[in-house]
Amino acid sequence: MKKQFSLIFISFIIFNGLNAQGLLEKKQEIFTRQDSLRGSITKERAWWDVQNYHLDIKVNPSDSTISGTNTIKYQVVQEYNRMQIDLQNPMQIYKVIQDGKSLKYSREGNAFFVELISPQTKGATKELTVFYGGQPKVAVNPPWDGGITWKKDTNGKPFIASSCQGLGASVWWPNKDHMYDEVENMLISVNVPKNLTNVSNGRLLSVKQLKDGTKTYNWYVSNPINNYGVNINIGDYVSFSEKYKGEKGDLDCTYYVLRDNLAKAKKQFQDVPKMLKAFEHWFGPYPFYEDSYKLVEAPYLGMEHQSSVTYGNKFQNGYLGRDLSGTGWGLKFDFIIIHESGHEWFANNITYKDIADMWIHESFTNYSESLFVEYYYGKEAGFEYVIGTRKGISNDKPIIGNYGVNNEGSGDMYPKGGNMLHTIRQLVKDDETWRGILRGLNSTFYHQTVTTKQIEDYLSKQVGIDLSTVFNQYLRDTRIPTLEYFFKDNQMGYRWTNCVLGFNMPVKVTLNGVEKLLNPTIEWSRTEAKMENPKLEIDKNFYVAGFNISE
Repeated sequence: MKKQFSLIFISFIIFNGLNAQGLLEKKQEIFTRQDSLRGSITKERAWWDVQNYHLDIKVNPSDSTISGTNTIKYQVVQEYNRMQIDLQNPMQIYKVIQDGKSLKYSREGNAFFVELISPQTKGATKELTVFYGGQPKVAVNPPWDGGITWKKDTNGKPFIASSCQGLGASVWWPNKDHMYDEVENMLISVNVPKNLTNVSNGRLLSVKQLKDGTKTYNWYVSNPINNYGVNINIGDYVSFSEKYKGEKGDLDCTYYVLRDNLAKAKKQFQDVPKMLKAFEHWFGPYPFYEDSYKLVEAPYLGMEHQSSVTYGNKFQNGYLGRDLSGTGWGLKFDFIIIHESGHEWFANNITYKDIADMWIHESFTNYSESLFVEYYYGKEAGFEYVIGTRKGISNDKPIIGNYGVNNEGSGDMYPKGGNMLHTIRQLVKDDETWRGILRGLNSTFYHQTVTTKQIEDYLSKQVGIDLSTVFNQYLRDTRIPTLEYFFKDNQMGYRWTNCVLGFNMPVKVTLNGVEKLLNPTIEWSRTEAKMENPKLEIDKNFYVAGFNISE
């Protein structure tokens, strides 16, 4: 046994020595020209800053088509006369007009390049209108493989919704489809058959009855909004509402559900004010008081559309009735209401510039679930919940994806990212300081698009520790850092292994019944451990492993 252990240990050290030199190399992925056009800030995008969209469309359930216009108001950042507008196959642009003149354009896959005639003077505000239409991609497995969902409710009436994170809003409407540039405000006009209702983002300005018997719903979004957050929800909706007395006053909350589900919704949606109370405590005021809060039933599981959160969790607690943490705490709340609404702070208020940094959305929102549990059921309950989600970690590839090609990283951005944040919390001196850090994130980066570096730098500064190797370990590497230790001559030796170069995260342990904070590095350190049969326990709130080489 001892000989076998020695061979295993030597192999472990060799493997660790090779990989501790830096981050594990990403598996080579092949990206196309289309990936770059979709995911990078091209020259044809960089020169203009979008200010306002007026999306004016007709949705026709009978033939699954969408047609209409998007009028784009923009400011010229630098002089140029070629503009990239994104619209995905099989949708088509039929005409582009500026200053009353039709413009020439060419298509390269999902990108259209418009040749502008009038002078594009730096600082000027300009406008053009794109005419388009077609049958947009049907969502195969929404919201993960998105597009437009065309279904019918139990009464045979159309039930339609959009979902397009990752895939891109250009799957159903023409726009500047890159996350770095959010539109400042937006008017959404949706024409539907007279027996249906459309719910989109922001506040309902008006409903116009047309001579052909159809109705147009006009919604206005007064805050910056990311493209995939723009949505349409069409069905035989009924609604009810309430006012939540929050940190910024009265917040209008309106709920739209299919007619037959009204009674169930009135019971299940009681989680909304509970969510708002908990998240305003942890993260600060709801970021979109001006645009209200809406929860809208959708024909898929749900999505974080800004001020128009979609819901399809079948009016039950958990994730379709399951507890993702395996602790029991996940059945105390409706997962979709809590998680998707948490994105109002992390995704819609603070938004990634590049989808490679999608962890900014998903890690914080995954962690918000445990904070909700903690707020209502206590600290230990919240801690148990987030630790329980570790069973969903794959450690298959880095959490951060490849930049500039619309590539997201591992799904570990949910449970592993949440546990990374929970681990960092253990390094903060008290809970109020940690709460202040979370609230500070939402005020410092209020209505902004951000990079991972901005979030990393902010957390390092506020925690008071250089967390760069911590982020490298959990976001850019797939290994679980391991505290390697031994006992000899009334001392304990310890160091970090299975980690990135320079990894030096402090860790809380209990040594012979006494709690203490160790400061391991990748080099051996020693501390006194005089008792017989010494025992070390690593605080379970740290997402790390332990390895006693003296056993």
